[in-house]
Amino acid sequence: MQAVQNCDVLVVGGGPAGSTIAALLAREGRQVVLLEKEHHPRFHIGESLLPGNVELFDKLGVREQVQKIGMPKFGIEFVPPDLDYCSYVDFAEGWDPSKDSAWQVRRSELDELLFRNAAKAGAIEGAKVREVDFDESGATVQALLDDGASRTWRARFVVDASGRDTVLANKLKCKKKNPDHNSTALFGHFRNARRLEGKREGNISICWFEHGWFWFIPLADGTTSVGAVCWAYYLKARDKPLKDYFFDTIALCPELRDRLKDATLVDDKVHATGNFSYSSTHATGERYLMVGDAFTFIDPMFSSGVYLAMQSAFDGAELVRTALERPEQLPAARAALEKRMRVGPRDYSWFIYRVTNPTIRDMFMHPQNIFKVKQGLMSLLAADIHHGRAYRHSLLMFKVVYYFVSMLNWRRTYAGWKRHRFNIRDMGALRGETILKAD
Repeated sequence: MQAVQNCDVLVVGGGPAGSTIAALLAREGRQVVLLEKEHHPRFHIGESLLPGNVELFDKLGVREQVQKIGMPKFGIEFVPPDLDYCSYVDFAEGWDPSKDSAWQVRRSELDELLFRNAAKAGAIEGAKVREVDFDESGATVQALLDDGASRTWRARFVVDASGRDTVLANKLKCKKKNPDHNSTALFGHFRNARRLEGKREGNISICWFEHGWFWFIPLADGTTSVGAVCWAYYLKARDKPLKDYFFDTIALCPELRDRLKDATLVDDKVHATGNFSYSSTHATGERYLMVGDAFTFIDPMFSSGVYLAMQSAFDGAELVRTALERPEQLPAARAALEKRMRVGPRDYSWFIYRVTNPTIRDMFMHPQNIFKVKQGLMSLLAADIHHGRAYRHSLLMFKVVYYFVSMLNWRRTYAGWKRHRFNIRDMGALRGETILKAD
């Protein structure tokens, strides 16, 4: 029989959240084991970063490495479906002007960079966790390696950073589907797409269309990531090969169609995935913590995924220290972290659930700084979500203005609400994602 190996902390998942928390804890001299089921580099979507990430890269000591693989990004372009102009906003317009830029990156490159940075931890690729069993003094974790061998660890603490595999949330039956959002995504990479000019070349473009929204993300190697986040009913109506359906969908957005008229699809490949939002009832336990998408997943419209994952890892590292060194303080630390980890998903979700409403579109297309609401919005979009009282007040006033305008235009608001309820209805078989596979 194979001997059981001991460690202080075992981290499940080698994405941004897992690699970050493993690096932070290993830096302190703790015995950390990091298990990743795949091998880096591996494909992953979610290529747009936020200014809030930059400070975290600095603290990890990888900022220069990320900068070398990144395309500078200074703001966002909003493209409406039925108007002949676009709206541009810059991150520097937020409460903290120093949070003025980030990068667009290939996630395969970023994730590998962060994983290799965690090398001081016992980082193992090709290790799929099969069982996690807790007891009074820790946890026993069993994993199957891709060569067929089994390995077992005994850990004092477990961090679940398994992303949408949600290893612990599934085990504990605490994962809850979000009833207010139900979408799918089609995406591919293009060469020779027409980009914005000058400083705005690397900005992400968000393009609305009848059945959802598109992302347009320029990458440093000259390719451009383009994806359509659609309501489930739209993709269920697909009656042709996935690639053809994707191009038909692009044709529904005139501006995007024009940008891609001379472009070619890389590897002639289109990807598809379900995008069902969810959250867990809790993120912490006496001997475990869930971070990043293992805790909650929200629509990627505002590029918040990598930031929320890494920030939860930084915050979670302090909880792990408390659990291992000061267990008598753990209840208070857990309560504080549970509250903090809900701030970002809550702030972003409020906008995401209303983003198809005409009032929100108008406010994005004609951003005004009355009551400092634009500064609040730009701080949110820059991931400066813990800025303090000024940010909270301006975000509150944004909502006040939104509700006031909505009441003045109550017929339009009601029609938008009805359309949203129709869009998020349960589509049954689509939930299994079999319909999403390419032909």
